[in-house]
Amino acid sequence: MTRLICGLVAALLCLGSTAWAGDVTSFSLTNGLQVVVIEDHRAPVVTQTIWYRAGSGDERRGKSGIAHFLEHLMFKGTRAVPSGEFSKIVEANGGDDNAFTTADHTAYFQRLAADRLGLVMRMEADRMRGLILSEDGVKTERQVILEERSQRIDSQPEALFGEQMMAAQFLNQPDGTPVIGWRHEMERLSRQDALDWYRLYYAPNNATLVVAGDVARAAVRRLAEKYYGPIKPSPGIHARVRPSEPPQLAERRLAFADPNIAQPYVTRSYLAPQRKAGAQQQAAALEFLAALLGGSQTSLLSKALVFDQKIAVGAAAGYDGLSLDATTFSLYIQPAPGIALGDAEAAMDKVIADFLKNGIDPDQFRRLKTRIAAQLVYQKDNVGDLANDYGAGLSSGLTLKDVEDWPAVLQSVTEDQVMAAARALFDRRHSVTGWAMRSADEEKVQ
Repeated sequence: MTRLICGLVAALLCLGSTAWAGDVTSFSLTNGLQVVVIEDHRAPVVTQTIWYRAGSGDERRGKSGIAHFLEHLMFKGTRAVPSGEFSKIVEANGGDDNAFTTADHTAYFQRLAADRLGLVMRMEADRMRGLILSEDGVKTERQVILEERSQRIDSQPEALFGEQMMAAQFLNQPDGTPVIGWRHEMERLSRQDALDWYRLYYAPNNATLVVAGDVARAAVRRLAEKYYGPIKPSPGIHARVRPSEPPQLAERRLAFADPNIAQPYVTRSYLAPQRKAGAQQQAAALEFLAALLGGSQTSLLSKALVFDQKIAVGAAAGYDGLSLDATTFSLYIQPAPGIALGDAEAAMDKVIADFLKNGIDPDQFRRLKTRIAAQLVYQKDNVGDLANDYGAGLSSGLTLKDVEDWPAVLQSVTEDQVMAAARALFDRRHSVTGWAMRSADEEKVQ
């Protein structure tokens, strides 16, 4: 089976130029806008994404949620495109659009027929500096984001617990504040707050434009120069130097009780390094570590705790290194009925201890490398995923070369590097452990 999978991957790699024959190129306009073009001529469609290097991690204290709030307000319209018309125009032309906010960036995208690129580029460039905000519009949209918080966070105990975990993990780094914002601060966000944020950060010299699909670099450049080129840069853009975490010297523990918790569980996060420009090897090793421990049903945690010992109904590990600042590596176990949270946590810790003692099974590591190689090939076949890779990477402190080199960096990872990353990571003094329970009397934190 391993030889069969390896053969399939080799065949896919050989066919890569047939499956996806596009090129990735980049250029910058004189006003500072970076443009990435991903050519893919298999279908007459295009995706335009604009990434602003401004997310919740850039917010001032007391103004949490302003990045996400402005994302909503960006659909309030300009003189050329009235409020609510942006998405209607995209839909009328057979496309779809949306936007999202993270700690590191805010992004807007449209997908539609390739011959409509000029249309959406004109509209996106128009609202980069031409947004009109009324007091009534801001008031209405503030209620929308408050209702969104009510539905997605306040009425979801697991989401509330996740917020508490992040707040405990990051004492100083802005990642401890939720992207959507704290409710009491969201309630006070004003039209002036939104305009201040918009006028500072929404500018060509603080953005990356990614155009992917059935396009040619020269044509994209002509359109970008026509629509984005005349926009003046913001004089207030400076290097993104954000508060960082002090050394964590003691383990932190939380006990969270809510009668609506569906099933009690234990989760633990460790402060972990992010992908760094020119130095992505450690992050790549952590990607492998997460996959080895909890990336599938055959990973170490699931095999030991769910299938062999049958003390858990679910176990996982996770790591996302795409971050401007330090990030987290997480473990999770949901005990089987009748198993105490303390016993489940102890069993999880034993799996980690055994892994650190015994090392990596070479056959399992080879299989994992094969699987990751296949995933990278299939991912390259999805031009939308590629656009997200480049946009998010460039907005999180990486360079174009870092994004291009990432597949090769992953494939160069060795067993020794994974074990070194694990030994550096798994220090309980650098962790936050949380128990989610139905009631405070269900368990006692040990």
